[in-house]
Amino acid sequence: MATPTLTRPAPRTSEGLRRPRTKMTAGKVAALVVAAFIAVLWLVPFAWATATAFKTETDAASPKVSWMPPSGFTAEAFVKVFQDGNIPLWTWNSFYTSAAITAITLVISALVAYALSRIDFKGKKVLMTVIIASIIIPPPVLIIPLFYQMLALHLIDTSWAIILPQVIHPAMVFVLKKFFDQIPRELEEAAVMDGASRLRIFTQIILPLSRPILAAVAIFVFIGAWNNFLWPFIATNDGALLTLPVGLQTIKSAYGIQYAQNMASALLAALPLILVFLFFQRQIIKGVATTGLAGT
Repeated sequence: MATPTLTRPAPRTSEGLRRPRTKMTAGKVAALVVAAFIAVLWLVPFAWATATAFKTETDAASPKVSWMPPSGFTAEAFVKVFQDGNIPLWTWNSFYTSAAITAITLVISALVAYALSRIDFKGKKVLMTVIIASIIIPPPVLIIPLFYQMLALHLIDTSWAIILPQVIHPAMVFVLKKFFDQIPRELEEAAVMDGASRLRIFTQIILPLSRPILAAVAIFVFIGAWNNFLWPFIATNDGALLTLPVGLQTIKSAYGIQYAQNMASALLAALPLILVFLFFQRQIIKGVATTGLAGT
């Protein structure tokens, strides 16, 4: 009787683990060309602003358009901005107010969204309708009521006057609610059977599963708070409380428009946001892809 022989399977080579190459079709090539063209269109104004910021005021104001200035590139505009304004203080004011707005907004929006998604209470549909309707209200319409409210609370010329009116974001409540609706309820039911409270379910189940959208919402709120010019300009008169967008507008020359200096100021204001996007672009893309944020 012949004994069966055990044959060892042949080892898998690295070629077998390689993913098949995607075939480039005419449609994909056309899409790449269009995307590259749009990217170039977006980068040209930014590149022009950067080149202008490193020119002298004479070259920047010259009617002859040129990427390479006759006098060469210089950092005089940036030096002038730092000399005329308190850039470190304004940057710090923008950072901590934007961070506070982001943190408070996340807490409020997540709690409200979870209640709308999981808890049945009287007036729920009415509240959801009000939240959706408030999304279409232009923010400038609320400036006068908010100013009188901060004035009544004696918060004008304080950091809270900048922070508190910006912590309510109906759009973010709607986005988080839609994401919470996609989380299976069976996870919560199993936790309830184990004796978990609703607060524990929210903090240990819902929030960990919602990290992508929470990161995306945090980044969007931070960018909006950082770029906000009108409300901090109205709510504060104290020079020590100026945010970076407001403070940079105070650096104006009495001799007309300083193009290089204005471009340098714009780059300084945009640089932190560019760094935020570069470091957290994966979270932004993941949050948008998993929630349909682009369509809201």
